[in-house]
Formats: sequence, structure tokens, C-alpha cells
Amino acid sequence: MRKHKTIVTAFLLIMMMVILGLNYIWANAYLGLSFGLVLLAIALFLFRFETRKVEPRELVLLAVMASIAAVGRIPFASLPSVQPTTFVIMMSGYVFGAESGFVIGAVAALASNMIMGQGPWTPWQMVAWGLVGLTAGLLNHTLFMKRRWGQILFGVLWGYLFGWIMNLWGFIALIQSGGSQTWKAFIVYMIGSATFDTFHAISNVFFLVVFGGIWIKILSRFKRKYGLLE
Repeated sequence: MRKHKTIVTAFLLIMMMVILGLNYIWANAYLGLSFGLVLLAIALFLFRFETRKVEPRELVLLAVMASIAAVGRIPFASLPSVQPTTFVIMMSGYVFGAESGFVIGAVAALASNMIMGQGPWTPWQMVAWGLVGLTAGLLNHTLFMKRRWGQILFGVLWGYLFGWIMNLWGFIALIQSGGSQTWKAFIVYMIGSATFDTFHAISNVFFLVVFGGIWIKILSRFKRKYGLLE
């Protein structure tokens, strides 16, 4: 089993390197190659998670957390970039670990877009929110994340990083359609989303300050009581 896991992981990593190499050969295929790279990255993390020994009740828990994160987008749809989804994913990754956090983030993006609208942006949102949960899990035992100010700073950073990741796919799509591909155009494109990214960061801080402590207590107690995702 371990050998099979290593082979599949190596194959996916090699395919990602091949796609990066093809980018230099097919310079005009930015969009298609970027989608291939993103989808392979998602497949790699999901495969690594699937090869773990996970109890059915743990899968139910992950599904519930992903559903909460997904549904959280809907009431705030009229407010640009303001939603509790990032907060829920961050708390889930912090308590349940990096791989679980990535899965919850990726599934939340896919599920919420069933209502908000699927499109070429969906894989990028899956990766962006997956990385929120992944990094929260990787840093959960650090002094930085154990402090409230560290969690707030983490929320602020991901308010902007999420927007920058989505800007990357948007700019790739823009130049694929014949738009300018200069650094000046890219910087202008990034600046154009600064207001929305700031709203995202502020909403993260709000949810962390108001609900962060109680969410960590509830999820940690649930994890200890039922011995989930140890």
C-alpha cells in the first residue's frame, strides 16, 4: 500500500512538472495548462487524504464542516467578499489538521458554487480555500497561531492571499483572450481588487474576534470526546 501511494504521488508530481515544462513550449496555452496544474494539485491532496485510515464518522464530520462553510456564503452573497467561509475553513484546519482542512476548503468551494455558480474559477477557489485549511493545520501547534493576535493576522493575510490567487487565474484568462500581459497591467489588475480583498480580510477579523474562541473550544471538545481525526 505504501509503495502504491508513493508511485501515485510521484506520478502526479511528475505530471505537474510536465505541465510547467509545456508552458514554455505552448506559450499561448496559459489557461488550459494552469487548469491542468490546479486540478492535479487538488487530485494529489485528495489522494493523500483518501489513503489515510479514516472512520465513517470522521467523513461525516468533514462533510458537515464543508457544508457549514459552503452554506455560509449564501446569506452574504450580496456583500462583496464578505462571508464566514474562510473563517470556518481556518478553524477546521486549525483543530482537525492540515489534510482535513484542505479537504474541507476544497469541498466547500465546489459545493457552494452549486448555488453561487460553477465556472472556470471553481478549481482555483478550491485550491485557495484548501490552502487556507492546509496552512491553518500546519501552523496549529505554533506559538503564532495559539495567540489571538496570530490568528487575526493569519485571517488578514488570507483575506489578501485568497484574492491574489483568484487574481492570478483572472489575469491568465485575460491574457488568453488577447489582453495585455505586461507587469504594469498585472499590477493594475491586482490593485483593482484591493478593496474587495480588504473587505475579505476585515470579515475574517470580525468572525475571528467574535466567534474564534468558542469555535475552537467546541470543535476541540468534539474531537477529544469522540477521538476524531487524531
